[in-house]
Amino acid sequence: MANRQRNIQLKIWVNEEERKLIEQKMAQLPTAQLGAYIRKMAIDGYIIYTDIKNIKQYIGELQAIGKNINQIAKRVNSTTNIYKEDIDEIKARLDEIWQLQRYILSNLR
Repeated sequence: MANRQRNIQLKIWVNEEERKLIEQKMAQLPTAQLGAYIRKMAIDGYIIYTDIKNIKQYIGELQAIGKNINQIAKRVNSTTNIYKEDIDEIKARLDEIWQLQRYILSNLR
């Protein structure tokens, strides 16, 4: 063992489902050695990371917009009257929602 090129052993635990997934992915490559596959993936595999810190802020903004729309709906339901200003405000809030959605999606790419 002292003459081994790779003399450090790493151990991981997986459940049955994870093991099956590893085997399925491994079957797509021309290797039958689990150690070689895991080593290759750990060293050269791609990591896809999506930073979603700002999304919480956008969710808060969307919730505030939703509350404004709910307040308008309550006012309309209680008075059975709807005013042009209410419609204009709802349209403005919906525009904000679409702008936030576009901004969120553009930042995920």
